[in-house]
Amino acid sequence: MLNFWKSFFSLKKKSSLKRLPEEYIKILGFAPHNEDFFLESLTPRALKKYKSNGEILNYERLEFLGDAILGSIVAEYLYTSAPKNDEGYLTKMRSKIVSRKHLNEIGGRLKLLDFIPYEHNIHLSHNILGDLFEAMIGAIYVDQNYEVTKNFVHRILIEPYINLYELEKKIISYKSLMIEWSQKKKKKLLLNTQEEENAEKKVIFVSQLWIEDRFVAKGRGYSKKNAEEIAAKRAYYKFNNKM
Repeated sequence: MLNFWKSFFSLKKKSSLKRLPEEYIKILGFAPHNEDFFLESLTPRALKKYKSNGEILNYERLEFLGDAILGSIVAEYLYTSAPKNDEGYLTKMRSKIVSRKHLNEIGGRLKLLDFIPYEHNIHLSHNILGDLFEAMIGAIYVDQNYEVTKNFVHRILIEPYINLYELEKKIISYKSLMIEWSQKKKKKLLLNTQEEENAEKKVIFVSQLWIEDRFVAKGRGYSKKNAEEIAAKRAYYKFNNKM
């Protein structure tokens, strides 16, 4: 697989040269018009690659586009599939479908990380799998058209993994759920999050969740968001029967 990356980053590459692995093309389900879009979608910023004209080469622009296209396709699917539900329901379901956690799972199932020219000394975002999936969608849209992209999203994401009845019960954010519950019950909820160092000299965030001046739960994580989500999840299970 490394050979196709060597040819991609060569300044003397030919546009007609086939460089994408067959396994990747099988996932796409079609032969690309221009493989450069897909090779770009597999290039994280951390690799510090450049195009022959000196421009930075990474997937971020395609990820931005893919995020918008994916949101549009999912919105259309929900509008058609849930004709009796209001805008609030549709928004909530879309958020669950395109959540970072869910997209990371899809990217993991497709094994997209196997296709990047990985180097052990680079740091990749913990959301890299979801980013690669969105960039892939962006590349499909640019290379093909909206209908092909829509068919891909339905085949890869919606048809095998989306069941609206099951999705309604799925909790994406325990923090949002606890905040919504506290507002409904008119109770004051406070998340007190601080940084602390552990024995390995790594920064860890510790979050304490309080309700009405009563300590409820604590969570630790490598980001403020993660720590608060863990604290909220523990609080949720403590209050589960009351919610």
